[in-house]
Amino acid sequence: MPSRRQAIADDLRHLISTGHFQPGDRLPSEAQLATRYTVSTPTLRSALALLQGEGLVEKVHGSGNFVRRPLRRTTYVGGAATPPISPSKAVVRTTSLQALGGLPALLNVPPLTPLTEVLYVTHEGKSPQTLVRIYTPRGSASADSSGLEQIAASRADRRPPLSEVQERLSARLPTQEESTVLRISASLPVLSLTRVVTDVTGRVVEAALILLPGDRADALFTTRLMTDEGTPTE
Repeated sequence: MPSRRQAIADDLRHLISTGHFQPGDRLPSEAQLATRYTVSTPTLRSALALLQGEGLVEKVHGSGNFVRRPLRRTTYVGGAATPPISPSKAVVRTTSLQALGGLPALLNVPPLTPLTEVLYVTHEGKSPQTLVRIYTPRGSASADSSGLEQIAASRADRRPPLSEVQERLSARLPTQEESTVLRISASLPVLSLTRVVTDVTGRVVEAALILLPGDRADALFTTRLMTDEGTPTE
């Protein structure tokens, strides 16, 4: 016999699949749903969390729970000097801070080194798609640029030129802040990518922490093999 939260999730899932609730519709309030199903608010929220984890419902803090519109998958293409950026669909915030926590090791700088953090959230329609934090030492070309397009241009014109992009991919659960920004359940795994860019002198010029919801993201990495003559294979 299914639990109460599973039974509630099954009923709401049925109402969504049959069109009783349409994509973009706001569900009744949690208090109304708890009364309807004669359960406590925590049990009702647990049922909604199941649907949020499946990508059927998204919780917008301060507004309520909405039937999620069909998700468009995002493909992260690894190995590029610049991560995918859609400036017209991004919310950007730039902050000055000091290297603390894991940032000194990530950027290979002494603790308390002045840094610039560029945070941006890309959107598909009204739904957040990607959360990115870019860290650069103060005084670098990227740090002194404003706007995503200018940052991308500064990478291409760097002297000394860029040499290596190292990327580490892992899966984990989001923090409460991350789940709120991306409007996903705290129980939904996310793809976490750490990118470190170095120049030809071996100096780390930029580090990026990229977060993508696991229910709508793929990561693509291509390795071009070399022939005996030193040319890439077709």
